[in-house]
Amino acid sequence: MDANRFAGTEPLPPQSQIDPERLRRYLREHLPQCSGDMTIERFRGGQSNPTLLLTFSGGTRLVLRKKPDGKLLASAHAVDREHRVVSALAESGVPVARVHLLCEDESIVGAMFYVMDYVEGRSFWEPALPELSPEERKAIYLEMNRVVARLHTVDYTARGLETFGRPMNYIARQVARWTTQYRASETISISAMDRLIEWLPDNIPPESRHALLHGDFRIDNLIFDARAARIVAVLDWELSTLGDPIADFAYHMLTWHFSPKLFRGLSGLDLMSLGIPDERTYRDLYLSTTGQANVSDRQWYAYLAFSLFRVAAIRQGIMKRVVDGTASNAHAREAGALAGTVAELGWRYAERAMRA
Repeated sequence: MDANRFAGTEPLPPQSQIDPERLRRYLREHLPQCSGDMTIERFRGGQSNPTLLLTFSGGTRLVLRKKPDGKLLASAHAVDREHRVVSALAESGVPVARVHLLCEDESIVGAMFYVMDYVEGRSFWEPALPELSPEERKAIYLEMNRVVARLHTVDYTARGLETFGRPMNYIARQVARWTTQYRASETISISAMDRLIEWLPDNIPPESRHALLHGDFRIDNLIFDARAARIVAVLDWELSTLGDPIADFAYHMLTWHFSPKLFRGLSGLDLMSLGIPDERTYRDLYLSTTGQANVSDRQWYAYLAFSLFRVAAIRQGIMKRVVDGTASNAHAREAGALAGTVAELGWRYAERAMRA
């Protein structure tokens, strides 16, 4: 998979409902730094909430995240939740962009949106980090581990996020939610998803603690310092909530189980020569840092099966937007078409859990 397709920005598509002049007037009225002419570009990466780069002739650069156009599934694309959590995490030790405003007036750009700072730095789309040395790769992965551990130890009550979700029975509720979302966006029958939907409710690992979860903590949702192995912003908080941190971490570790060709993963690569920690080493470091007990093989495979079920449901939602003509990314059909492949991998881990 050519990761360069997802990097950088591109012009707004011709079918965009955004009126640049209306948006410019609105921002100039609410944010004094938005002076001069404004250009709008769309970030190529991402399949869900459209993300735009706004550049003003006065020198200011901002990022706008909006809901997609068209009919949406209930509770999906909640940019107001993103705005809330990113605002709450300022000065928390979890690096986030500075947020400026939330606009619920859909007449401005056709949907609810929020605006935050543009954060300079490096973005990595290939988890194997081919452009870096083994020492640099190791440092990047240790930094990711540090930041996800910090996120899962944030006192979310002190941050005013105690009502951000219902932490108890997180996986059970997630299975029910994503089952509903999947059925609402189902375009073809996927037998592996049907089996996961039946198996998961009776095979949920016990919860040991609760934390603030990102929901999509991957290397391509992170901005690193231009020179150092230091994360300067965690992006894309659309799926954030309260719940079981091991489930969030297992999702993060799907990179170790995805193939490089189809999913930009690490499966099958010589991690030792690359300088990237293997799955067990990376997981043990996280558990040690967060003070959590080890998980059994059966529990870990169940966490992976659940995480892959979520990914498959998300990709099916992408395919539904392709069918409906509201997809926000030019490569959405390719991404959505992999829902079945992901579900089959998830079922294989469910089978491994049953054998463990």
